[in-house]
This record gives sequence, C-alpha cells and structure tokens, in this order.
Amino acid sequence: MQPVSAFRAGVDEAAEAIRGLFPATPLQLNEHLSKRWGARVYLKREDLSPVRSYKIRGAFNFFRKMLAADDAPRTFVCASAGNHAQGFAFVCRHFGVEGVVYMPVTTPQQKIDKTRMFGGAFITIRLVGDIFDQCYRAAQEHVAASGAVMVPPFDHDDIIEGQASVAAEILEQLPEGETIDRLVMPVGGGGLSAGLTGYLSGQVAHDAFLFAEPTGAPSLKRSLEAGAIVTLPRVDNFVDGAAVARIGTINFERLSAFSSGQVMLLPENAICAMMIEMLNVEGVVLEPAGALSLTALEALGRERLEGQTVVAIVSGGNFDFERLPDVKERAMRYAGLKKYFILRMPQRPGALKDFLTLLGEEDDIARFEYLKKSARNFGSVLIGIETKRPENFPRLIAAFEASDLQYEDITDNEILYNLVI
Repeated sequence: MQPVSAFRAGVDEAAEAIRGLFPATPLQLNEHLSKRWGARVYLKREDLSPVRSYKIRGAFNFFRKMLAADDAPRTFVCASAGNHAQGFAFVCRHFGVEGVVYMPVTTPQQKIDKTRMFGGAFITIRLVGDIFDQCYRAAQEHVAASGAVMVPPFDHDDIIEGQASVAAEILEQLPEGETIDRLVMPVGGGGLSAGLTGYLSGQVAHDAFLFAEPTGAPSLKRSLEAGAIVTLPRVDNFVDGAAVARIGTINFERLSAFSSGQVMLLPENAICAMMIEMLNVEGVVLEPAGALSLTALEALGRERLEGQTVVAIVSGGNFDFERLPDVKERAMRYAGLKKYFILRMPQRPGALKDFLTLLGEEDDIARFEYLKKSARNFGSVLIGIETKRPENFPRLIAAFEASDLQYEDITDNEILYNLVI
C-alpha cells in the first residue's frame, strides 16, 4: 500500500480533475436529524451527483488515468445492473470513448433506460444471463476476445482513489473549527470505505469510522471476524447497491485494521423505514443503499450521538418507484404497524362478524383471503391488519387468545411470508 501522503496527493489530484465533470456535492447540516439525535448531523449528498451516486467518481478516475497512457484502449467494458453502469456510461460519453455494458436479462427496464440515457451513442448494452455472475462471465469473455479493458466497480487502486475524493470535499466543506466525531459510510464492495478511511487517516479518529452493511450482505463484517476475506454463500439482493458477496481484495487489505464491532448490520426493513421517513419528511429520494448510513445512526440513537458532529454519506438516489409499495410494506412491518396472521376460522354463519368485534378502533383489515379448508368445520384465513400504534397489537393478540381463536403470526416468518404474501 502506498504511503498516506502519496495517497492523499493522488486523491487531491483526482478531486480537482473531477471538477471538470461536476461540482462538489453538498455537505448539508440536516436540522431534522440533528434535532432528533441531539447532534450536528451533516449529510454528504452523493445522491446529488449527475448519476445520483458516488460511483461516477471512481469510474472517471479510472478512465482519466487509462486514457492518459500512450497505448490507451479504444473500448471499455463493465458488468453491472446498477449505479456502476450508470457512472460508467456517463464517463464514456464525457470522454467520447466506446463502452459496452453487460447487464442481466432480468435488469429492470428503468435501469436499462437510465444507463442508455447517460451513455447515449457511446455505449452498447448487452443483456446476458439471469443473474449477475452470468453477465459478468460474458463481460470477461468479451474482454479476453477483444482486448477491451474491464472497468471494475470497486476493487482497483484508481477506483478507490476516485471514490476518496468524497473525503477531500468533506474536509473542504466542513465549517471551520468543526471536527468529525463519527463518520458513517455504506459498504458494498468496499471501494468508498477504503478511500474515505485512507484519506482521513490521522484526521479522524480510528474508532470514529462506522461501516453500515445490510443484514443480508455482511461481507465486510464476516471477513473482519474471520481475519480473512469470506465469500458469502448467499446474499439478500434487496439492498442491491450494497449486496456484494465478497469484499474487494484491495479494499479488505485497507480495511483489515478495523474492528468487526465497527460494522453495523442493518435489517432491510429498518432501511425501508428510513427511506420512507426521508421521503415524507425531507423530500429526499433514496434507494435502499442510500439509506444505510442514516439507518445506522437510527440504530445508535440519541444516547450515543448526542453532542457529536456526525457526517453520514448518503448515496445513492436511483430508486425505482415501482418498488415503493414493497418498501412501505416493509417499513410498516418494521415499525410494528402491520402484521399478518393465519387464522383457523370456524365455518359457520356469524364467525366473521364475531372476529370483527375483536378489532380495536384503530385497527384496519388490509388483506383478507381464504387459503383452504383445513377441516370440515374450519378454514384457514390469511389476514393482514394495520393499526395506528404498535401497542395496539398486544391488546389484539390478547383478544384472540381470550376468544380461543387459533392463530399464527407470520409477520416475521420470512419463509411463510414470502410464500403466502
């Protein structure tokens, strides 16, 4: 690894070059979150970059250095169905070079359209395979056959250096005399976190860095626990911008001195709750990965944040609003405002009316569906109930039991929930 001073010099150069592409993203003091946690909470708004994520920085720096060589390549390739593809496409158009983007066939049309919009005539999109691994192999085969250059999403020195320009901007934008007590960043492949911690080493305390990963993709935490890179056997793709099964090799080397205790695992439903809050209260549109850092602060709470100066990286903002119903559903479940039950309902006149008398004034039936008759005189019913306050559910469940109603709460049973909801 190069010395810190040399790394910083390279980052500063990258940051200056990036100014030719887009202005610095703002570092905003957020009054709503600051009051909530009794802290000074600054948001580094990477969701306001041209492609609504920090990924454009690493891609630009990679291209900038590659194209400066005498034997500069003529074609670049990437495999991505998300923010990396969009940053790649934007930079291809900026430099006027040919780019080929490999995406899975299952990629939502919205992401395909946005990538094509950013790249214009300079990119070709190829849809290959049902999953990322299949399209990545196709991209590698293209590189091997054509001599084109693969632009990695995170595991490369130039990518890390470009992402670290976020840190250079933070230091410039932080009010004079303000020091960072806690810096919270999302982690996927580790390019951003390796860059931020490398640049800010010695200026921000080692234990002030906090890494946020989704519960379904804890690649950094498991690797730090093991003391070596761990490839996860499976990941939950809901937080698609951070759903990485294996932390980058170079990135892990740079992050290996941190404690696994500095990595917070955030439940996907908690992330949804933060997304809905930021949309409703602040009018800020975040994708799941973009809400990771803020969800980590919510998990820490006022007791551990009060009086501190906190910087949270917010990236990205490429949210497909077709996912909004699912996000709202998950947020309500996390907040304890919605539950699903399977009831064993008697097959007799008046049984449904009797059940309705158990509901409180703030309870509402959101879903009612007969599944099947489980016996001659009983039927299985799936019922979804929404309420205005989470404390209403203990009262409702007590009413179920007092009436001898047989039920099973499947709200947190992921297998049953995914099968029947």
